[in-house]
Amino acid sequence: MKEIIRLEDLEIYQLALEIGDYVWNIVIRWDYLAKRTIGSQFIEAVDSIAANISEGYGRYFFKDRKQFCYYSRGSLMETKTWSAKAHNRQLITKEEFDLLSQKLKILHYKLNTYIKALKDNTGS
Repeated sequence: MKEIIRLEDLEIYQLALEIGDYVWNIVIRWDYLAKRTIGSQFIEAVDSIAANISEGYGRYFFKDRKQFCYYSRGSLMETKTWSAKAHNRQLITKEEFDLLSQKLKILHYKLNTYIKALKDNTGS
C-alpha cells in the first residue's frame, strides 16, 4: 500500500510557511505607509505561496495540484519583486534581503522539482 504524505510533511509547504513568517516578522516593524503600500502586498504574495500549495494538495487530480503549484510559483516570483522593492527602499537590510533571496531560491528549486514529479504522474 502506498504511504500517504500529509501536507504538513511536504518540505515545500514547511519552507513556504517559514518564509511567510520571516517576511511577517520584518514587515510588522515598518511604519504605517510602508505597511499599507509595500507591506500588505509583500505579505499577500508570500502567504499565497503556502496557500496555493495547500489548496492544490487538497485537490483530487494531479493536474489540479500542478496548476496550483504554478500559482504558487507565480506568487514566489512576486515575492522576489516585493523583496527587491523593500530592499531598494531601505525597508529591509542587506542581510535580510540576502537571507530571504537564498530561501526563495531554494524553495523555487524544490517547487520546480515537485511540479516535475506531478507532471510525471499526469503525463503532461
